[in-house]
Amino acid sequence: MNIKEIRNDFPILANSNVVYFDNAATAQRPVQVLKAIEDFYKTTNANPLRGLYAWSVGATDAYENARSRAARFINAADDAEMIFVRNTTEAINLVAYSYGMEEVNAGDEIVISVMEHHSNILPWQMIARAKGAVLKYIEPETDGTITVDMIREAVTDKCAILALGQVSNVMGVANPVKEAAKIAHEHGAVILVDGAQGLPHVKTDVQDMDCDFYAFSGHKLPGPMGIGGLYGKRKLLENMQPFMRGGEMIEYVHRDSATYAELPHKFEAGTVNAADAAGLAAAMDYVDNIGYEAMEAQENEIVKIIMEGMKDIPHVHIYGPEDPALHHGIVTFNIDGCHPHDISSVLDEENIAIRAGHHCAQPLMEYLQEKCAMEFRATARASVAFYNTQEEAERFVAAISKVRKWLGFGD
Repeated sequence: MNIKEIRNDFPILANSNVVYFDNAATAQRPVQVLKAIEDFYKTTNANPLRGLYAWSVGATDAYENARSRAARFINAADDAEMIFVRNTTEAINLVAYSYGMEEVNAGDEIVISVMEHHSNILPWQMIARAKGAVLKYIEPETDGTITVDMIREAVTDKCAILALGQVSNVMGVANPVKEAAKIAHEHGAVILVDGAQGLPHVKTDVQDMDCDFYAFSGHKLPGPMGIGGLYGKRKLLENMQPFMRGGEMIEYVHRDSATYAELPHKFEAGTVNAADAAGLAAAMDYVDNIGYEAMEAQENEIVKIIMEGMKDIPHVHIYGPEDPALHHGIVTFNIDGCHPHDISSVLDEENIAIRAGHHCAQPLMEYLQEKCAMEFRATARASVAFYNTQEEAERFVAAISKVRKWLGFGD
């Protein structure tokens, strides 16, 4: 990769002195994505799927072409298996309400892990309470590793749904989701994979994975905010009731009844986000143009510099595997005596942006505090992307070496 040329594609980075290491929260957008959104509003801005005039037809084409692009990107078997949503959170809630409320029964088990983002915990808590089901947690190793044996032990014939993150947003560890899908299906369960942190870093094939549902957000890819996707196997989606009801998701409406539209539109009520769908398609084109192999190599090199540099700094504790390549762009850490919020604030003075807190993963923070004797129920997190540089990594390490001094410690 020509990192200089790539950074020139990102207006916010091209002339900035900020080291942006909060990519796990949201990625930056290349000009190609911004242009796709702008072009939609400049050339075909009309309500898709409703008008018979040229602009509306053009908007419909842009929207459906984006659907086809997203389906190809994750190798869905059918464009109709790709439902557009706002983000991963909405996608998981759609499955929880439309599938979980109908298919989960009293005494069933819903299996998730302690590492899950709140978005993959709270909907299942709701389903468990509403249906009298049991929410069952898989506890990882202290480095975040979940083994196939752990999944095999947790998933029994009582399991109705297995919901796992493809990559942890705190530990950076990839879960064995393909093997998990096989185990779930052996017990008659379905599996939902939270791909929010997976798709930006790992080339994904939902057919090869054999997951039943796959949720992702565009803004981490790097696409626009406000657009994401839910992949679902057609046979499941066809039997599910709509998540929301209103315009465009119907075929016929009478005073006391309605007939829903065919897939995928029965899950996309109201005016759709066509402009950002076009931006998402452009983001996927951009990623494919660079290639996952090149992206992973760049991210692994940056993580390696960060981890090797931080290991030589006293009082720094890194969480996750020892191998930088297993972190998928995420380095989560703490510094003795320094609250993560203070670490983030100090680094901000050096124009270095990281995330600090519980990362919407409080059960994992509780687990790490117990198992790893963490001083605070929170961590600092540096998350990199393919457009970050070695120089930025070195600048980050140099700043980390001074944090305790800046916060008034003697060393």
